[in-house]
Amino acid sequence: MPADKMTSMSADDQKAILHRYLQTAREALLWKLEGLSEYDVRRPLTPTGTNLLGLVKHVASVEIEYFGDCFGRPSGEPLPWFGDDAETNADMWATPDESRDDIVALYHRSWAHSDATIEAMALDDTGSVPWWTKPEVTLQQLLVHMVAETQRHAGHADIVRELVDGAAGLRADNSNVPDDVDWASYVQTVEGAAATFRAGADG
Repeated sequence: MPADKMTSMSADDQKAILHRYLQTAREALLWKLEGLSEYDVRRPLTPTGTNLLGLVKHVASVEIEYFGDCFGRPSGEPLPWFGDDAETNADMWATPDESRDDIVALYHRSWAHSDATIEAMALDDTGSVPWWTKPEVTLQQLLVHMVAETQRHAGHADIVRELVDGAAGLRADNSNVPDDVDWASYVQTVEGAAATFRAGADG
């Protein structure tokens, strides 16, 4: 949307757009768990341990903090993985006693709490993020931040899910991925182009 058109919209319309983008990102992230085993939603697939269920746990947790505590609207949700005695990066992976259903339910509760804050506040209402260099923020800033944060982690989930079983796409009703591509041939083409820069390659 052009910037001049965005600025001419009412604050409520702008808030609705940001909220819609946030919800789209939430749903895309959660969909990446569907159809997988307990092991596959939990297993780390990058050198830094990125895993699908951990991404959902993390995003659920930070939403609760940003749209709850930072605006003086605590959710009451216990988040022990942020405690001083928690395991390393405990918000980024699921322990054996944390079920998939528990974490998905936490995410849904975080949506509900965040949505209540978004509904109740104006875009220019302020809060505080104590761990930021400039703590004072507006609801608009945190909406933009959480859209970016959630989409970033949804992108991580795209890659991790593809590594698990080859599944790719935006959502069930719109993959946003071409369905008429010979992917094996495409990958060979991309590799061939990259190989021209391999150390020692001719040319």
